[in-house]
Amino acid sequence: MFRTAKRASAAIMVILRMKITSVETIYLRLPAVKEQCDSGQDALIVRVHTDAGITGLGEVDSSPMAVKGAIDGPFSHTTTTGLAHVVVGEDPFEIERLWHKMYRANIYSGRSGAAFHAISGIDMALWDIKGKALGMPVWKLLGGGFHKKIRCYASSLFGPTPAATGDLARKFRDQGFTAVKFGWDPMGQDEKTDIALVREARKGLGGDVDLMIDAGLVWDAKTAIQRARAFTDSNIFWLEEPLRPDDYRGYRKLSEATHLRIAAGEEESGRQGFLQLMDEGRIDVVQVDLTRCGGFTEAVKIASLAWDRGLPVANHGFTTYINVVAALHWLNSIPNALICEFVAETGTTLRDLITKQQLRAEDGYLSMPQEPGLGIDLNEDAIARYRVS
Repeated sequence: MFRTAKRASAAIMVILRMKITSVETIYLRLPAVKEQCDSGQDALIVRVHTDAGITGLGEVDSSPMAVKGAIDGPFSHTTTTGLAHVVVGEDPFEIERLWHKMYRANIYSGRSGAAFHAISGIDMALWDIKGKALGMPVWKLLGGGFHKKIRCYASSLFGPTPAATGDLARKFRDQGFTAVKFGWDPMGQDEKTDIALVREARKGLGGDVDLMIDAGLVWDAKTAIQRARAFTDSNIFWLEEPLRPDDYRGYRKLSEATHLRIAAGEEESGRQGFLQLMDEGRIDVVQVDLTRCGGFTEAVKIASLAWDRGLPVANHGFTTYINVVAALHWLNSIPNALICEFVAETGTTLRDLITKQQLRAEDGYLSMPQEPGLGIDLNEDAIARYRVS
């Protein structure tokens, strides 16, 4: 008994003295990539290694090689530095301090965009390390436990035609989803096509399934107002990203002119952009991508800002199951979670190849992870196959 306690004490001391030894960036890419808005065709995975043998996993949905450079790059000067250089040798438990250290050390190029996104992958991996070391899921470390399961929506690109979109809608309805989102091309070509796409989607879903529409940044505010009125008969749950991301005045005009929920946020990097969307743009649903916004450390702050304004939040995630699992932990740690995005498209994507665990919705719901850390592991054979040197 004494020896067991001594071994446990020694293990605890190893964890308490743990240091980051390296940050590994893994660029994955399918052999053939279609020119369409599908971010499951390549991926940037981050692994943070420690001297205790515990490895944390993260992901960044951005320009993969730009992010790789932001992490792997050497020291340049005190406000532009490769992020790996910033965290190697540090205590991985000091996550808040390391987040600010990364932000400050890369403030020239990292206040937004790809270099800011890079922080997300390292932050996510640090929370994974902490959860594994303590034997707890990340949502519990964040103080959560709001859900045993959460409703998810099937997320898909539009079909090439309105009729094909209707067929997809029927398929997702028959799979048990209670909410479905269609987005991007061919939305925005002309008024007739836009209206037909939404009409056929609603017809395929029937009246009992919630329908979300992601316009894909295609209109100005006046056109978006016209479309929102035209979509009224189709009873859509929200209208997502109809305007370019920086058109905060346009978002406000649209939000004030329609009863439809207006959703946006996936293009924002950190909380400053979200504040503009919420306070200037007056959006109704705040969409946060854990792999872009700065990771868990920033995402919980964004959710708190939304809560203070009476706004629900949802995740954005069209990449791998690492992103989805991270979103589940985050949504379970906040009181204003609305719904979870879950990519339901079929076909060969990295999503169904690179992790040992493959998530499946049951009756339109996803269960909360219970394993330590993120609770997801890489399929090393697939990593070796799709890794780009």
